[in-house]
Order: sequence, then C-alpha cells, then structure tokens
Amino acid sequence: MQTRNPFIDDLTKMANGAMGALTGMKDEVEARFRDQIVKILDGMDIPRRDEFDAVKAMAAKAREENEELKRQIAELQAKLGGGEVADAPPSGGGISPEV
Repeated sequence: MQTRNPFIDDLTKMANGAMGALTGMKDEVEARFRDQIVKILDGMDIPRRDEFDAVKAMAAKAREENEELKRQIAELQAKLGGGEVADAPPSGGGISPEV
C-alpha cells in the first residue's frame, strides 16, 4: 500500500505556490493602492498631522495673547477713568444734527 500519492504531492506543491503568488500579488496591490492614495492626498494640498498640530498650537498661543491684551486694555481703560473710551463716538469730526 502506497501512502504518498505523487499527484496529491504535486497538487499540494501547486497550491502552496499559488498561495505564495497570491500573497505577493496582494502585497503589490496594497503597495500600489497606498502610493495612489498618497499621490492623491499630496495633490489636494492637505496638511500633514504634524503641520496641523503646529498651526493649532500657534493659534492657541495667539488666542491666549489676545485674551491677555484684552485684559490689559480693560485695566488701562479703568485707570483712565472710564471703560468706554473705545466705544465713545468721535467728537467734532461729524456733521451736527442741528444743521
């Protein structure tokens, strides 16, 4: 009784070879797909994550500085004796309503 059938051995080798080839093709397709996505995204001028985070940090710092400047302006206006200096209408430059 023969335990090894050459036909089954050949079929097994062929199936293993086909699986290796399919795995290689899968890897190739994934690499090409990834390259195409990168090319499309580069063409769209989308910022990278590190660039986005840097701009986000700059905006947060500018917002904090803006709030500090607003606070300083409010303190200076209070020291000058009226918080409405910036809101006051211009004097003398306009047309008088009595004309």
